Amino acid sequence: LCCQCGVPIPPNPANMCVGCLRAQVDITEGIPKQGTLHFCKQCERYLQPPGTWIQCALESRELLALCLKKIKASLSKVRLIDAGFIWTEPHSKRLKLKLTVQKEVINGAVLEQVFVVEYIVQSQMCEDCHRIEAKDFWKAVVQVRQKTLHKKTFYYLEQLILKHRLHQNTLRIKEIHDGLDFYYSSKQQAQKMVDFLQCTVPSRSKSSQRLISHDIHSNVYNYKSTFSVEIVPICKDNVVCLSPKLAQSLGNMSQICVCIRVTSTIHLIDPSTLQIAEIDANTYWRHPFNSLFHPKQLEEFIIMDISRVQEKKKGAGAGARSNKHTLAEAWVRKTSELNTDHQYFCCTHLGHILNPGDLVLGFDLANCNLNDEFANKMNPHNIPDVVLIKKSYDRTKRQRRRNWKLKELERDREGMDTDDERQYQDFLEDLEEDEAIRKNINIYRNADIPVESDTDDDGPPRISLAEMLEDLHISQDATGGEGANMMT
Repeated sequence: LCCQCGVPIPPNPANMCVGCLRAQVDITEGIPKQGTLHFCKQCERYLQPPGTWIQCALESRELLALCLKKIKASLSKVRLIDAGFIWTEPHSKRLKLKLTVQKEVINGAVLEQVFVVEYIVQSQMCEDCHRIEAKDFWKAVVQVRQKTLHKKTFYYLEQLILKHRLHQNTLRIKEIHDGLDFYYSSKQQAQKMVDFLQCTVPSRSKSSQRLISHDIHSNVYNYKSTFSVEIVPICKDNVVCLSPKLAQSLGNMSQICVCIRVTSTIHLIDPSTLQIAEIDANTYWRHPFNSLFHPKQLEEFIIMDISRVQEKKKGAGAGARSNKHTLAEAWVRKTSELNTDHQYFCCTHLGHILNPGDLVLGFDLANCNLNDEFANKMNPHNIPDVVLIKKSYDRTKRQRRRNWKLKELERDREGMDTDDERQYQDFLEDLEEDEAIRKNINIYRNADIPVESDTDDDGPPRISLAEMLEDLHISQDATGGEGANMMT
């Protein structure tokens, strides 16, 4: 019989029934039944004392471990058997934890008890978000500059930054005339950005720092660091004139070349032989060269006659040739001079896409004044009359059929003019024409424009649906990570 209430029970060391034993002994005594969690609304992280902020979804193992650490000291006297969340309304700012504990009580009897600990979620802004809100509180800035009139390389760089999520630690991004400024709260984050830039685009950098304050007692110095990154001033579709020494080192190329792509190196092609070469940043800064023309100087030509050159004998020491292009000889006439009989003869690397009657954009070297130190020293017979750059398509039709889009960095703009919009459209057209660049960036399907068949051979190049990503919009809960749902 129970020594307290006289109820018949199986024998146990305490000689008491469970009800009387619980009434006599409370094994949860000393364990707090309420607690507080600090949560940052901006970045949706929880404070792990003393100063670490961690990302936790609702009802996740990480959040459970954080809650248990709050009462870890008082749980040392009992044995924790089970712990789990009780469902609470996601916006209630309450988290309930159901704990099962065991403890040895009178005469070696083991008592098990279940109880609930309630946590109140309090809002507190973390230090990183404080700095972001302040906007002026920065310790390092990365100034990215490119001294060109076209921003194709910058648009490509922007997509790479978005893909690799390097913009997430920035306090602020500011757009100025010839570049971008990235502000950071620490020098290490800025250095990481500089290393990324040097791996993805041909560039050079230098750094400096300015002393802000100095504590003579603890010998602590507070600096503001500035990293200056200069990207090479060459963009896609530029016509360049190499120095004789550089052209010879690249396999006896012609000095007049066309830039077909800018990635971590500058990709050049010789339109008269299809010879290709890659120039990295170190080689460029040792043998610098400039673009001969401004993109606005592109003129429209019409193909009068074109014949593909089957095989051209390689010169001594010649380098690799492009397999994606076809060498052709063409007679062209300016669309502005159709009432005259003046035609130009040229070699082109676009023989695979050009036919008689096509419109093509190019540069007129025969009637221009080249202000370039290397071009002025060249033999006039080695300078082509016309360099064709790319086939011309109807831009309005291309925009109407473009069923994809790109994301952009959130930045402080000084104002976008019509020239910037035209340059951005040029970049989108380059993406449609160049598959190699498309592989490095994320392209999203535009749900507002209906999907058409990709089997239109006559129209301009298009991006296939297989290369596009769906633009997901994940809802965010007030007290959890992205898409965290409460389990019942």
